[in-house]
Amino acid sequence: MKCYLGVDVGSVSVKVALLDFKCRVLRTFYERSSGMPLETLKKIFDRIPSSYEIFGAGVTGSGRNFIGKVIGADVIKNEITAHASALSKFYPSAKTVIELGGQDSKIIIFRKGVPVDFAMNTVCAAGTGSFLDQQASRLCVPIEKFGSLALKSKKALNVGGRCTVFAESDMIQKQQAGHEIHDIINGLCNNLVKNYLSNVAKGKDLEKPFVLLGGVAANVGIVRAFEKNLGAKMIIPRHYNVMGAIGMALLSRETKKTKFRGLDFRKYNLKKEAFQCRDCVNACDIIKIDVCGEVSHIGSKCGKYA
Repeated sequence: MKCYLGVDVGSVSVKVALLDFKCRVLRTFYERSSGMPLETLKKIFDRIPSSYEIFGAGVTGSGRNFIGKVIGADVIKNEITAHASALSKFYPSAKTVIELGGQDSKIIIFRKGVPVDFAMNTVCAAGTGSFLDQQASRLCVPIEKFGSLALKSKKALNVGGRCTVFAESDMIQKQQAGHEIHDIINGLCNNLVKNYLSNVAKGKDLEKPFVLLGGVAANVGIVRAFEKNLGAKMIIPRHYNVMGAIGMALLSRETKKTKFRGLDFRKYNLKKEAFQCRDCVNACDIIKIDVCGEVSHIGSKCGKYA
């Protein structure tokens, strides 16, 4: 099976997608990384049949530089570019794309299938996957049921959503005052969406169709809150949580001769070394990577080790 590989290394999960030469999605993988992205990627690669022949590999996400160097990626791009690639191919009619990841949130504005504007959260992580996971754990509610509980609420409870600290404090106060858990969760979902629209989406020309991406798209409480505030239906793609990986697989199609080292990590002969550069006031923390004798560095602000 000849195919292209896309990898999205996020803050809380690792996503992998395999596309054939006709851009059809063959396999996708989504795994929580628990702070160990390289080990998680190894496990995913072990599950990919050896009959799959990789003709191009692309990596995105917060860990793209490190993982890209390790596996020999042909293309390394940021998340905006990766999602734009996937949406332009599979949802060209989309005009407003909302992506809620583990620790960040983004918006991409499309017109005629072309991304014309974008923004990311820069101050607060309220509304992202890790924050919702934290609150679900604190409330002893499985994250899979978090959204469905919100749908049971009929009250418009106001729960602070402008900051993770204030939101949690307000939730605790509401609990102590005797409010029902499903009303608190519903109020949190609504306020987190309002926070997103007033910060990340501030000043953007929001037009439908609206597409929601990222792991948080599985939270039906957040989906309902977006539809309520935007007054329009949200489109949830089939592969909503791996669209970044799909986008990188698409971008890797331009590769003429792949540098990908293969699915078997045992052949990588990987060595890592961390040190701090003392040559200037930046005092950069550098990671030295040696894969099969090919040495590269990550973390240099001035470009000395580029």
